Amino acid sequence: MPPSLPHPRPHPLPSPQPLALRLVATLLLAAAAGCGTDTPGTSAPAGAEGTFARIQREILTPQCAGCHTSGSSGARQSGLVLTADSAYQQLVGAPSAQLVARADGFQRVKPYRADSSLLYHKVAWLPGHHSRDYGNLMPMGTTQGLSAGQLEYLRRWIEAGAPRTGAVVDTAVLADRRQQMATFTPLAPPAASAGIQLAVDSFVVFPNQERELFVYRRLGNAEPLFINRIETRMRPGSHHLLLYTFDEAKTAFPCNQRPAPGQVRDLRNADGSSNVVNLLPMACHVFFAGAMTPESDFRFPAGVALRLPANAALDFNVHYVNRAPVGLPGQAFANLYTVPQSTVRAEAVALNLAHTDFTLPPRQRTTVRKVFPATRRTTVLALTSHMHALGERFEIRVQRARGGEETVYVNTDWEHPLFQQFATPLVLEPGDALVSVVTWNNVTDRTVRFGLLSTDEMDIIFGYAIE
Repeated sequence: MPPSLPHPRPHPLPSPQPLALRLVATLLLAAAAGCGTDTPGTSAPAGAEGTFARIQREILTPQCAGCHTSGSSGARQSGLVLTADSAYQQLVGAPSAQLVARADGFQRVKPYRADSSLLYHKVAWLPGHHSRDYGNLMPMGTTQGLSAGQLEYLRRWIEAGAPRTGAVVDTAVLADRRQQMATFTPLAPPAASAGIQLAVDSFVVFPNQERELFVYRRLGNAEPLFINRIETRMRPGSHHLLLYTFDEAKTAFPCNQRPAPGQVRDLRNADGSSNVVNLLPMACHVFFAGAMTPESDFRFPAGVALRLPANAALDFNVHYVNRAPVGLPGQAFANLYTVPQSTVRAEAVALNLAHTDFTLPPRQRTTVRKVFPATRRTTVLALTSHMHALGERFEIRVQRARGGEETVYVNTDWEHPLFQQFATPLVLEPGDALVSVVTWNNVTDRTVRFGLLSTDEMDIIFGYAIE
């Protein structure tokens, strides 16, 4: 897909470290049909290769075991080993570690139930197939998935009970070499009277690279806007979508200037160095809204809304990480739905609690704790976390000034973290605090610190509250 936006070639990623939450993902980088020695389109005779053995030979061994070998960083981070001596027991009947899938009662492979097997959901590129967010479709970073025959072969094996031995699926289904093609439906805009849409048009993320950019969008609103619903959608492969306002209290350079509207500002130059000019506005940003899943739809409680002033503008930030050997298209949409000011009883604020001063020594697991005290009464409506590929666990705790501490949020998925909306909001009194407790496993040979690349790390609490 040719880019429709200007694009300096970003720098290549360092030798890719396996992503922290690839516990099922690498299962799904399936080879094209026919990469084995058997001839697709022939039925399996008695005594022929078993169905799972063929799945192992054609899919797991060539495409997954490289990262998921015992002792590898991918295996340590995901708890998943996919070599021939371990894959079956690690898949069949094993509980899903993907948060939404686990909540839905999924297993990695649930015998007799493809519809409750995360493996099948991740590789089924069927229109309308996903009503829940189980993370990116796989293989990630390509527009082409398993062949129709491979998908059906896998489904029938699961529906036959996912046995370890025996030829339970006719290999004739593998003759269907039609490729599943990734489709993306742009987010429909709200009605003119109901809100506004912001977008970043299609762009390219080159193979084995990552790209982060900003586009400054003026909203054209003559009156203040009150936002009670934020809906987002991104093409697969996204890391995040963030919307920023600017701190109007900062009047010195560079905060007394604004970027050119509509101009694509990459954070990195073609040689991989930071683009200092495009980094400068970040010092003036105030987090307004965001998402770290391919689709999201957040609604504030009745009577609560975020406020944007008249003549507002938002800096639209998207970040994509492409670990695949082929180019990846990026694109993002955000719908801001409005309500009349007369219906708003409380104005919400966005939380952006960042800890940037930490050091992760090489070849070591490190847990860091950071306290963010409340200076005024704060009613927390929702929380989420932000860490990068070395992150294993992100806890958010509430520390009470009178003593005591409780965990209110736990996330183990760095790519698509849990976004937790509290049915009963958390009330913080002055002196209480939110606490981040983050565990990283630095499997690299270098010291890692806070930074913007996925190979750097972050410790950020995002959320919404009423103050």
